[in-house]
Amino acid sequence: MAATAGTVAGRPQPQTTAEPAGGPFVRHAIDGRRAMYVNVVGSLANAGFIANPMVSSPGWNKGYRIQFSATGGTSTAAGTATADAPYSYGTLVQMKDAFGTQLLTGPGFDILFLVPLYSGQFGTDIMQSPQNSPQFAPINTAATGGMNWQFSTYLPFEFAKAYGVISGANAALLPVLQINTGTTSAIFTGGTITAQASVTATVDADFYWLPNVAADPPGIGTTCQWIFQPCNPTIPSAGSQFVQLPRLGGYITGIIFDLRDSTNARVADTTTGALLNGVGWPIRPRFLVDGVPLIDTLMATWLEDLAISTQIGAFAASAQVNASGGAGALAATTGTAGVTRPTGTFWWSRKTGLSQRNLGLLDTGEIFLSTNPGTQIELGGFPWGTTGNSPMTLNVIAGQVVPSGALIRGLPEA
Repeated sequence: MAATAGTVAGRPQPQTTAEPAGGPFVRHAIDGRRAMYVNVVGSLANAGFIANPMVSSPGWNKGYRIQFSATGGTSTAAGTATADAPYSYGTLVQMKDAFGTQLLTGPGFDILFLVPLYSGQFGTDIMQSPQNSPQFAPINTAATGGMNWQFSTYLPFEFAKAYGVISGANAALLPVLQINTGTTSAIFTGGTITAQASVTATVDADFYWLPNVAADPPGIGTTCQWIFQPCNPTIPSAGSQFVQLPRLGGYITGIIFDLRDSTNARVADTTTGALLNGVGWPIRPRFLVDGVPLIDTLMATWLEDLAISTQIGAFAASAQVNASGGAGALAATTGTAGVTRPTGTFWWSRKTGLSQRNLGLLDTGEIFLSTNPGTQIELGGFPWGTTGNSPMTLNVIAGQVVPSGALIRGLPEA
């Protein structure tokens, strides 16, 4: 009865931003972000395990934003950061969807740094590197710096605009993020620590709000998976051989290569005053798919392709110096790059279907490489480079799109 009807306290205002029905999903789904958790992992003196349960978000998750912050450390003598620090704080990262499918799995340096850097799923141009984030603070190795540090990163699901997202609205079916964390030895060596830094992990979800009209993201159930895997066989110093990549089974957006020696250190690929002299990589690698040589090129030219498509490793004009008597010669020790290529790594891209550039989430998928479990991919060197710690191991992190049904090509979100 009207006499007994009540009102709801704090009734939300009616939405005034609704679009008429029709058109692509992204027209109706607004970008959102919400907190998942804040975890005080604790002292760097102890290894840890982060596995907080996720909370639901009212829509479709496109990735997780993560910030690690180590504060409160004090010291009386300087230390030295390790080569993979601070991303090596994560010794093993596992990101699974609600059904247990591995979406991203591997060591912290590869998953927390190389995947956002090379994939184009985090950012483009200068901001594709987590180290160029305004949240990045390198390890303070000064005598009184306490080895404090901070970095942010991104675990991406979306590989093209609105394509590859996973459901976040069902509180009974939520993704799982597990991170094994290391101790001080994973981050730095030496130094005299008087108080160990304490690490805090903050995780937020980027998502698309559920539309208020009938509209679904393209290819529901399609995932882009990044799994760290070693190749076989190992590579002797200056050996001449092919190395087989692990068997794949999806559409390849690109492959990240990570070359390491027997101590698990990334193999150096430059020497003073000359670019790519005494490299771990072959001077002229060969890239084969099912025995067909797709690429047979100078490594320097392949890295030039990387600079063209991503700007990674592209030196500014001011870095061009007369280093060895030739006009415009490049001194490896003096140049400064907008986005530095991490030593011992590079990226082979299949995300240039629209341009010479990797345009991030703007991609049609037209030139993704179709593979199945029988596809054999090999990288050969005749010879490979040299290292004082033999044998070398080539690791790869391949971006594999596993579609739900047929792969959607073109621009379904447009």
